[in-house]
Amino acid sequence: MGRNTRKRRTPLATKVIAGAAALAIGGGGLVWANFYASAHEEDGGHNATKSGQARVATINCPDVGQKLTKVPRKARWGVARELARLDRQITDAYTRLADTRQAQAGDASYVDNAILGPLKDKRRATLDRININIKRAGGQERDLGRFARCQGVPAEQPGNGDGGQDGGGQNDGGQNDGGQNDGGGQDGGQNGGGQDNGGQAGNGPVADDFIRIEDVQPGTRNLPNGLAANGDTGSTGSFTTVCGTNENALRNSDNVIVAPGVSNGAQHQHDYVGNQANNAFASDEDLAGGDTSCQNQGDRSSYFWPVLRIQDGTQDIDQDQPGGGQDGNVGKIVAPTEVNLKFVGNRTSEVVAMPRALRIITGDAKAFTNGLGNANTAWSCTGFEDRQVTDKYPVCPEGSGVVRTTSFQSCWDGQNTDSANHRTHVAFVGEDGSCQNGFQAIPQLQVRLVYDNIPAPQIDNGQLVNPYAVDTFPEQLHKPITDHNDFINFFDEDLMNEMVQCINSGQDCQ
Repeated sequence: MGRNTRKRRTPLATKVIAGAAALAIGGGGLVWANFYASAHEEDGGHNATKSGQARVATINCPDVGQKLTKVPRKARWGVARELARLDRQITDAYTRLADTRQAQAGDASYVDNAILGPLKDKRRATLDRININIKRAGGQERDLGRFARCQGVPAEQPGNGDGGQDGGGQNDGGQNDGGQNDGGGQDGGQNGGGQDNGGQAGNGPVADDFIRIEDVQPGTRNLPNGLAANGDTGSTGSFTTVCGTNENALRNSDNVIVAPGVSNGAQHQHDYVGNQANNAFASDEDLAGGDTSCQNQGDRSSYFWPVLRIQDGTQDIDQDQPGGGQDGNVGKIVAPTEVNLKFVGNRTSEVVAMPRALRIITGDAKAFTNGLGNANTAWSCTGFEDRQVTDKYPVCPEGSGVVRTTSFQSCWDGQNTDSANHRTHVAFVGEDGSCQNGFQAIPQLQVRLVYDNIPAPQIDNGQLVNPYAVDTFPEQLHKPITDHNDFINFFDEDLMNEMVQCINSGQDCQ
């Protein structure tokens, strides 16, 4: 199996609320100040620990989907629906957590008895149905019940990211060995619950999620990259496809890769460019025949990523809809002003054509609790792109735009267009730039998104004003580390072959 994660696996559920340095405005410029997120103060921080136990700010559950590396093809559709059900159960549990703060303050066992206990029972029943799906398709039964238990993460303490590992174990076959699915606020901020987690809807972001780009050291973040450099002997060309910036506002909260047939399977909105037929119910035939926003009509591939929103007190058209306000994603959606889609080569070898309908997910929508293993998006600012961060949103100076950059896995197992956990059929290059364990080099997709329309967040009287954030599963607290990107290949055969020839011959084509 190829190396498809980096070795560092430190869980990022290490701060649930801001208690560190945060941005403030003063003297006409940005200054640093110690800021303890005060969004929780409205309902009285002293009441949060009346019961003698630290207030639970979020919920931590094992990420079962990453552990299911072997699922019979006939069972994958049914398993995907049950995995989406697990996600919804976590969201519902957090909603109850956020709405019952007063009861929690008076009863030290409330969270365990009224929220985590029922959640465990629901998860156990769903995990049983997953096993039934797998067995009916001829697969081997798994001991999935050990993933049923979830944990509460106190607001006053760092989350340990263990996600019930005593029930799951770290070596159960998933790429994210921790296997967590942490919880965060949904809509408690306006109801007196979940306010510790900040944000317009009570589930983030917080001041500590931001950093001035000037305070990031140059060269501190390097994306995995197969692109040949001077002195390398591999494929040095590139191929750029132009597919617009989603001018027609094609968006939905589905994810046909991880939750086919499940409406609102992502629980957050995606921007789409390229293929215009992408929704939860699209078949490969639907996608192959779909319209495309790409200038070259031979590219019907689908490129999609979670939207960015400015939490400026306003709401968008999905304020009362699934994937929007119902899932804690609030504020004004902003489309990128630039979308750059570029395919590059490999440092040590030629590339081969991608197969039709190849699916690749890069980054991790649950990285706040799963850890850094699959985190892969870099945040920066125009004019400062030698400075990149993964776990902070950059605050850009006037005249500079926010940049999201992603490099996809570029090694393919040579057989499968997808895998049970949507990761093990592709991999990043090894340390020497080559594909390992028999994997083949394919063109590496690099996505660069620029937003010139995002104002810099500010701190006003201890409150975070006009922050921006990526849409996420509500329990992920809108952390920047959860950014991710998705791709489904539907280049026609002639254009794909043209891309491969261009890259292998060292040309730069469009």
